[in-house]
Amino acid sequence: MKTLIIGITALLVAGLCLAQTPETKPNETKFYKLDFAVKELEAGKVVNSRTYSTSVATNGKASVRTQDRVQVSGGKPGEWSYIDVGVNIDCNLMLAGPNTVSMHVTADVSGFVNPEHDRNIVQNRWSSDVVTQLRKATTLFSSDGASSKRQTQLEVTVTPIQ
Repeated sequence: MKTLIIGITALLVAGLCLAQTPETKPNETKFYKLDFAVKELEAGKVVNSRTYSTSVATNGKASVRTQDRVQVSGGKPGEWSYIDVGVNIDCNLMLAGPNTVSMHVTADVSGFVNPEHDRNIVQNRWSSDVVTQLRKATTLFSSDGASSKRQTQLEVTVTPIQ
């Protein structure tokens, strides 16, 4: 019985070694292109979309920063202050398989509800471990607006770099 258990264990270990593909070797570094899309939807239709791209290696980190400095009234006549609005995305790619990647994504997306008519600022902050399929657009986060009927989404498409 002991010999049978040792034999089965040896077969399982050998099978796991043979099942490894080049994409799943633990010490191999691969590079991936990350295409992020921030989408604003109203009544289910996309009314605004912005895209951001970066590259990251397995076990690597990547960041995207896009900011606008906006002048706002400081409360008293003639007094002004500035606020930063825009997109901050941080990504740590943790593990890559043959068809998926897992990563930790932190995103901060801020802007104006209606920049032509008011100065109400919308801010969305998300942070989570996520798993995505390669070459397939995946919605990572989604939030309804607190003071509008709009929804904000963050989507990513991960593509291996050859």
